[in-house]
Amino acid sequence: MRNTEDTRILERIDPALEEHVQMIADEFRIGFAAVESLGAPAITVFGSARTRENDSAYEQARELGRLAVAAGFAVVTGGGPGVMEAANRGAQEAGGMSAGFNIELPHEQELNGYCDVGVTFRHFYARKTMLVKAAEALVLFPGGFGTLDELFESLVLIQTGKILHFPVCLIGREHWRPLLDWLDELCDRGFISREDLELVTVTDEPAEALAVIAKYYERKIGAR
Repeated sequence: MRNTEDTRILERIDPALEEHVQMIADEFRIGFAAVESLGAPAITVFGSARTRENDSAYEQARELGRLAVAAGFAVVTGGGPGVMEAANRGAQEAGGMSAGFNIELPHEQELNGYCDVGVTFRHFYARKTMLVKAAEALVLFPGGFGTLDELFESLVLIQTGKILHFPVCLIGREHWRPLLDWLDELCDRGFISREDLELVTVTDEPAEALAVIAKYYERKIGAR
């Protein structure tokens, strides 16, 4: 497995400190410009890169992309295959803005072919910032560590007031039920508050997720 730039930066001793600081700053600048170029409020979609085209989650993500564009949103994903490709594909097929914020990985994840705007980041933290910065909402399909990472990071940002009027929609009730049961237990034990989960919507229908997002977005615009 080859090293990436993050591998070197995350070592305790950095012999190229100034170079790496400048590199990170430049990557944030590129990301901010990409977000500005979208031209529309966006929905960020997460889910497994391993989801195949014949999987129901792929078609649901593709449908979500189409519905998002019809509702006036751009679609942003992590730019990879699987669910990300499906959401980008649906958005592009509907004639809307489709963006992919890809990440340099040891196994060379390539930007999928359905992105009108595409940036490949070397640093996870720059990429993750852009995926949230661009979004008015997150939609998460079944996935692994990366999907869970984005879910909990977004919930922490909501809990701490770093982002407001920001719904999180989970697609696939059966998939998410064990996790939600565990979060419910954490509420019972006082580790998290019930209100911290109020912006989480669980559904099997992309159209329902879009209705929730549109409602929150209208409320946000009305509050300005």
